[in-house]
Amino acid sequence: MTVLAEHNALTEAGAAGFLQRFEGLRGRLPGRDLPWLASLRDRAAEAFRAQGFPTRRVEAWKYTDLGPLTQSGFGEPLTPVDSTIELPRAAAPRRVVFVDGRFSAELSDPDAPVKSLALHLREVEGLLGSVARIDDLPLVALNTALFEDGALIDLAEGEDGGVVELLSVVRADRPVALHPRHLVRLAPGSKLVLIERAIGQGESRYLHSPVLEFQVAADAHVTHARIQQEGRAGIHLSTVFAEVAEKGTYDSFLLHAGAKLARAEAHVKLAGAFSAAHLNGAQLVGDGQHADCTTFLDHAAPDCPSRQTVKTVLAGRSRGVFQGKIHVHQIAQRTDGYQMNQALLLSEQAEMDAKPQLEIYADDVKCSHGATIGALDENQLFYLRSRGIPEATARSMLIEAFLQEAVESVADEAARAALAEAVAGWWERMAA
Repeated sequence: MTVLAEHNALTEAGAAGFLQRFEGLRGRLPGRDLPWLASLRDRAAEAFRAQGFPTRRVEAWKYTDLGPLTQSGFGEPLTPVDSTIELPRAAAPRRVVFVDGRFSAELSDPDAPVKSLALHLREVEGLLGSVARIDDLPLVALNTALFEDGALIDLAEGEDGGVVELLSVVRADRPVALHPRHLVRLAPGSKLVLIERAIGQGESRYLHSPVLEFQVAADAHVTHARIQQEGRAGIHLSTVFAEVAEKGTYDSFLLHAGAKLARAEAHVKLAGAFSAAHLNGAQLVGDGQHADCTTFLDHAAPDCPSRQTVKTVLAGRSRGVFQGKIHVHQIAQRTDGYQMNQALLLSEQAEMDAKPQLEIYADDVKCSHGATIGALDENQLFYLRSRGIPEATARSMLIEAFLQEAVESVADEAARAALAEAVAGWWERMAA
């Protein structure tokens, strides 16, 4: 058996443990008295049973191996939540906190427009799962079957939700698996800045696999900054869905800066004319890490622009992946789509896989994509060193300059500052 075939077999076998966990938790999961939710969970479990974890035989997972999921028996997180848990400095005026996948009222701002999903499941019939897919996305199916809590944000027409930080903390003192589910609905004309941060504490391997669903109504605008700073033994597998109505905007930025294995998927549908999407990002990948940014942009209406710039920095023996697909339907005339992936290799052992794709069925469009891979400019490094700047600092300055264009694309000042703080000094910390 080849190494790849062995990994595929282990990955498929690893799904059985999660199905056993679902059977054991079935009678204890939130909303068990709601027939529509019980039916949805059962359907999701069957979809996951039929598919199993994706292996590298699946084209969309060709570059990312989920074999590490089979190496630990993941259990349930510990409870109750300790309100004295150490938290990082807040990135927004209002913050809500989830510890080990569960909402912490003690650590959260009561004025934030966020509820615990587990406590308001009766309000989300018809909303939960309305834009997410489970039949062909097994990780989403697993999340749907096993989620225990999450954030619910439901803004009224014209409401300004302000800037909110959604902080998820995992205390990895034993192997645990978390599957939070977050729902965000913006009514016509409303707006929100959501800074989503995931951090890990402890040394044990763990799985954090959130799913987020955004419904963006006409003329609504959401800025979504995703900052992934999981523990170095963590596995982060997140999926975002967004459906954007006429003249609405989904403006997002992804920052991978942690985890042993990380993959972030985004499935965005521009469903109304003159809607827009920005899917920018940066991946900072250190020695022994694997980071994957995969996006699917669905242009299903005319006169819609989309922009995507993803930059990846790789150090040591690391691997980065970018897969971006723009699908333009026949009805989506006058589409304006742009996609660019750039990678900076700081080591000869680093590897970058890039797969930009265009699938176009309309004839009046302006679409382009590209990818570049290179190393630090030795002349620029020499210039900084000749001015007395230490090598680690000089490299850090050049790396931050490389990432600056992507970070500056974030219009909201608070979100941009949070991203810049996470990026600052990354190389110096790696080199320490």
